Amino acid sequence: MAGSRVAAESRDAEFLELTAGRTAQLYRSACLLTGGDTHLAEDLVQDTLARMYTIWRRQNSWLMGHTRIEAPGAYAHRVLVRTFLAHRKRRSSAELPVGELPETRAQGPDSALRLTLLNALAQLPPHDRAVLVLRHWEDRSIEETAEVMRTSPGAVRTRTTRALAKLRLLLGDSLAELAAR
Repeated sequence: MAGSRVAAESRDAEFLELTAGRTAQLYRSACLLTGGDTHLAEDLVQDTLARMYTIWRRQNSWLMGHTRIEAPGAYAHRVLVRTFLAHRKRRSSAELPVGELPETRAQGPDSALRLTLLNALAQLPPHDRAVLVLRHWEDRSIEETAEVMRTSPGAVRTRTTRALAKLRLLLGDSLAELAAR
């Protein structure tokens, strides 16, 4: 009994170490996926970590004879993207999106450019947004992106091309103007 308690405490300590090292990265990706909605990004990260903990306890249980998660950081990102896509499918009708955020914008050398890009990303459909975040923000390969999104590499290529075209249409000349500043 004492051995299983020590093993459980060891698993929990490993999980806490994983979350301490990955939470900020998950949050940044979630912010991009949600188009800058920091509250929803926090919820997605919490949901991801809760799901990861359940999986972690089950997969890393020496009593049940399961194997360990090979790449927990990559697996956590996969869970985050799938959680985001699932959230978009079951979005409650009680939620009302607003056109402008009530907070003031961050000040900095690229804040206007960053806000313009986030607003344009927010206007893309969830799958287009996810493929762009995975490919261009997280710098994942086509094959990795296909695995995370549960689709074929050809579909990832097509979706990436179409999503970038939509993004260019949304941004128009505003991106060139902001980048020149």
